[in-house]
Amino acid sequence: MTIRYTLKLAHINDTHSHFDPSRVQFLLTEQQKQYEVYSHSGGYARIGYHVEHARKQAKASRQSFLFLHGGDSFQGTLYFNQFKGVANADLLRRLSPDAMVLGNHEVDAGNGPVKDFLDAIDFPLLAGNMDLSQEEANKEAPLRNHPRLFDYAYQEKIAKTLLKPLGDTQMAIMGITLDQMKLIARPDDDTLFANAIDTTRNTVNALHRQGIKHIIVLSHLGWDMDKQLAASVDGISLIVGGHSHTLQGDFASLGIKALPYGERINNTPILHAGKYAETLGLCNIEFNAQGEVTALDGSNYFMLDKHLIIESEEQINPEVYQQLWQQLDDHPHVLWDEQDDEIHRVIQQQYRPAITALEHQVLGFIPRNLVHTRLPSKALPHGSEIAPWVCKSIYHETKRLNTELDFALHNAGGVRQSLNKGPVTMADVLGRLLPFALPLVQYRIQGKFLYQTIESAINSATNNSISGTGAGSFPYTYGLRYCYDGRRPIGERILTLEVLRIQHEQKLWYPVSLDSYYYGVSSNYTASGKEGYHPLLEAQWQHPLEELTLPNAFIRFMERQQGLNGLLTPQVEYTSHLWP
Repeated sequence: MTIRYTLKLAHINDTHSHFDPSRVQFLLTEQQKQYEVYSHSGGYARIGYHVEHARKQAKASRQSFLFLHGGDSFQGTLYFNQFKGVANADLLRRLSPDAMVLGNHEVDAGNGPVKDFLDAIDFPLLAGNMDLSQEEANKEAPLRNHPRLFDYAYQEKIAKTLLKPLGDTQMAIMGITLDQMKLIARPDDDTLFANAIDTTRNTVNALHRQGIKHIIVLSHLGWDMDKQLAASVDGISLIVGGHSHTLQGDFASLGIKALPYGERINNTPILHAGKYAETLGLCNIEFNAQGEVTALDGSNYFMLDKHLIIESEEQINPEVYQQLWQQLDDHPHVLWDEQDDEIHRVIQQQYRPAITALEHQVLGFIPRNLVHTRLPSKALPHGSEIAPWVCKSIYHETKRLNTELDFALHNAGGVRQSLNKGPVTMADVLGRLLPFALPLVQYRIQGKFLYQTIESAINSATNNSISGTGAGSFPYTYGLRYCYDGRRPIGERILTLEVLRIQHEQKLWYPVSLDSYYYGVSSNYTASGKEGYHPLLEAQWQHPLEELTLPNAFIRFMERQQGLNGLLTPQVEYTSHLWP
């Protein structure tokens, strides 16, 4: 007789403190005319309802059930800015996941917040390649041997695994996170990360020796690395991932491009659920006795408001509105706004009032839309219209501290989104534009290392290096301007690099000398050498500016720049030129 095992799985990832429903856009066609249709999807109360519904379905049909989180619960909205992970732990605990994998944003501020999170949750946090064997004894926030942390077993070179029943056998779940964590986050110095692929292979082999064949990897590696992991390691039943904000499912009729749900590599299906708690992954899975997935039926699901907003130059008549609504209602992967009332009550009464107060605090008004894009393009040859403004703000607010300063340097990824024409509120800045409260750091650096920094950061952002870290590495500046040619050999791509000098109210640009020293300011993330900025570690010294963080410098500068009627005029000097 052929043995079959069935599992109902729910999964989310990269929720980034989006406890409320998030605005989503669809492109729908009716009577040969296309409409932009907006709604709000997801949020924790809706996810809570639909996960509990799936859990009850599994129980009724005698299926095993799992609810997994693919990492990056932290950061992203004002909820995190205000409550520093307390709300995340509280609300995730109410969702009752079976496990979550450690994401890079969980360690943006070191191991301390991870310890606080572990102390507050009641479910396992999986970090199977997080090596705590060198953790300092008697440190303030130790993670080693925490009962809810499944980290790296150093002696065996394997991940500690969570075992769950699957019919009459056992299913193992290991959590694997980015092994290059120190490049993009700030784990404590005594915390290491073992190679993701080697750790997974060793763990799969060890589980097979124990007779365990049904193996799920809960991953925070991103879509491309998950594919590489599946191709490199035989015997993984299923990968449930996160980090890259990848949406899967057939949403073409809604005007959304997405990858196929459950795409297989080396016979291992890979599942991702987008971002920001907008969608929930739900599927039924069938395994054979050898741990192979023989059937997988499911998708990601939007969980929408029943009221739609339709963009149109013409007035929308009720018949067209109803037809567009019906298109969404007929879509097999659209759910509606049923919610867990208790989770909704906690959000609204315990956490929402502080956010509402910030949304009503207007800092000023901008006269037109400002676009943030990480890289320059044909449409925006100078790139972001906001990142240079941020650099100008940290330059001038640092100068107000009566300190020597020549330039400001900031990475594109530290700015999170564009700004629309109209009022700019405290909530816009702290919750959406600059959600990471990174301290500023001043440093003194020799010109030759400044050349290396600019080139290395652009190489990383444009994949002109062996280990590119993504477009978020791209450097924006104030007080510096440069020309870069990616066609030239490494080390020769910065054609010119100039520093700004103001003499008699006139702005003059002078070449940066290789041997001279210059004073700069950056966030402590950038100054710590992340994402291609490692030459900044050659600075003669670095001094933290305790008085300033990235968002509060921008807020102070905005308040000083307001003109009549609070109008902000973000005029900045673009300081870069690139060739492919």
